[in-house]
Amino acid sequence: MSPAPLRIGNCSGFYGDRLSAMRELLEGEPGVDVITGDYLAELTMLILGKDRMRDASLGYARTFVTQLEDSLGLALERGVRIVANAGGLNPAGLADRVREVARGLGLDPAVAHVEGDDLLPRAADLGLEGALTANAYLGAFGIAAALDAGADIVVTGRVTDASVVVGPAISHFGWDASAYDELAGAVVAGHVIECGTQATGGNFSGFLALPRDTRPLGFPVAEVAADGSSVITKQDGTGGVVTVDTVTAQLVYEIQTGTYLNPDVSVDLTSVELAQDGEDRVAVTGVRGGPPPEELKVCVNELGGWRNSAELVLTGLAIGEKADWLQEQVEARWSAGTRPTTVDWTLARTDRADADTEECASARLRCTVLDPEADPVGKAFTSTFVELALASYPGFTLTAPPAKPTPYGVYRPAYVPRDTVEHVVVLPDGARRVVEDGGRVPGRPGALRPVRGNGSPDPATFPDRHGGLEGTVTRRLPLGTFVHARSGDKGGDANVGLWVSRPEAADAEQYDARLAWLLHLVTPDEVRSLLPETADLDVEVHPLPNLGAVNVLVRGLLGQGVAASTRFDPQAKAVGEWLRSRLVNIPEELM
Repeated sequence: MSPAPLRIGNCSGFYGDRLSAMRELLEGEPGVDVITGDYLAELTMLILGKDRMRDASLGYARTFVTQLEDSLGLALERGVRIVANAGGLNPAGLADRVREVARGLGLDPAVAHVEGDDLLPRAADLGLEGALTANAYLGAFGIAAALDAGADIVVTGRVTDASVVVGPAISHFGWDASAYDELAGAVVAGHVIECGTQATGGNFSGFLALPRDTRPLGFPVAEVAADGSSVITKQDGTGGVVTVDTVTAQLVYEIQTGTYLNPDVSVDLTSVELAQDGEDRVAVTGVRGGPPPEELKVCVNELGGWRNSAELVLTGLAIGEKADWLQEQVEARWSAGTRPTTVDWTLARTDRADADTEECASARLRCTVLDPEADPVGKAFTSTFVELALASYPGFTLTAPPAKPTPYGVYRPAYVPRDTVEHVVVLPDGARRVVEDGGRVPGRPGALRPVRGNGSPDPATFPDRHGGLEGTVTRRLPLGTFVHARSGDKGGDANVGLWVSRPEAADAEQYDARLAWLLHLVTPDEVRSLLPETADLDVEVHPLPNLGAVNVLVRGLLGQGVAASTRFDPQAKAVGEWLRSRLVNIPEELM
């Protein structure tokens, strides 16, 4: 008889998520076996790096400690184990802080931590010069070893987001490193719940169809089975919903290509199958995996320099001419020695003619500057605008007082051979154990990507982008008429997942036709046409027909990453909604 599924709830999707979520999962029904938390984004590593520069004892997510103070007693009483990557740059320091908090509460949990991801002491030797932080993405076998040794709480540094789910599954079911399909299934489950309420209706393009009441969205739960399949659900009485669409939304979030590379396994995303399994229950099956990549990815953050910005309001007539004159005046006042290295001007035409409010008659002109030194983006920058207050366009207005420059970081991915990273678990009794490279099996060749499954169709077999036969009647409508989207950042790249809602069985034929149209519509050239800001960028398109989806990767849209981006939307969170709002020719037969 197969063991019962392991119920894993996630209480944090980012550093700053709802503090009450851990207790909510502990008190909710049905109960959970494990609570996980994901606190580490690329930007978070930079924030923690700055914390560590100010105080070497910091470098971890302090909100995790707050959650634990409120919930530790209840977790131990109910036998719920806690696994979180909140250790950031200082997992040992967080483990000590957890023990300190527990003693203050009169409790004595078994605490373990995982380390070895921090490559900063060897950064120069590894070719990572100039790094403020340099952390390899570790896998899940260290977490599993800690749980096998009886840990109640496991905190880690930079493991992959999904690893906090995969580790408990490895420990519970006894999977070994060659169980690629099982590991891949757990990675998918972990990826779906890692961002918390994004799996239960948060940031969902179909929000108009959700029951929008006053209850906070429930945090997701993954019921992981021994074969790696799972059911994504939430606890009774919590807000939000779990549907094929809400799970798809998270599944296509920040995945890049059709193969999702993890330290323990390469996941073939084209193999994933989703099906509604009852109210607020979505079954995830069919996931196939292959050997993991031969190198480990490293999150590298550097101090890039200093930044500042000024935003001005332009109202009424001749908006473009006003913007041009101000820009000419400012540029002329900067000598070769005072002009910042990077200058980005953006005019947002939010104005409209004959507006009945002043704000609706106004546009915003923003100037963002970056420089390796503070002086060119400090007073030398802000005084230029202040001194033009009475000497430029009519209605000159700054939206905020001049500000001091702030430092910014630059993220870049790097890759190192697996054998250069020592994956270490420190067990509850203090014993240190080096985790053997769980993802590599002696005698088995490595592969950067598994072979695509037979169920993945060739897009060339689909009708042409205008619906098939010449003369098809089309209507000019927003892409989002029946296409959902979810977007986000991967370093300097933007990722946009697009998919068609899966209808009731009676509408299966129309679903197939809509999917065929979407997969044929979305090409790199079409994306560049619909999103003119991508016109000069590399665009990749990866079909995921099992999910009714296509994934779009725009290389370089975000420059050097969120901390250095001068874009209005530096994390590309709304690029998908912009794309949905663009007009396309939709065949009448699909409406």
